[in-house]
Amino acid sequence: MNTVGIRDLKAHLSRHLKRVRSGTRLVVTERGRAIASIQPIETPDDVAWAHALVASGRAQWSGGKPAGATPPLRIKKGKTVSAAVLEDRG
Repeated sequence: MNTVGIRDLKAHLSRHLKRVRSGTRLVVTERGRAIASIQPIETPDDVAWAHALVASGRAQWSGGKPAGATPPLRIKKGKTVSAAVLEDRG
């Protein structure tokens, strides 16, 4: 178990966070007593859903960037979708 005192954590925060980023779990101590732990967060694979669609045959992907719709999609009154988004942001 890797422990670090509060004073050392404050003085060398970047170094300790680099250790956490590499997978180390740190237990923070105050006067020798454990008071907290710092550990890396588990991040899910953000594109796993897309890979699952391709694997099931419900989607196709050749590895490139999407080309978009040609011609651009139009909504009410002849506006493009991007123009409507920009208008909505204003």
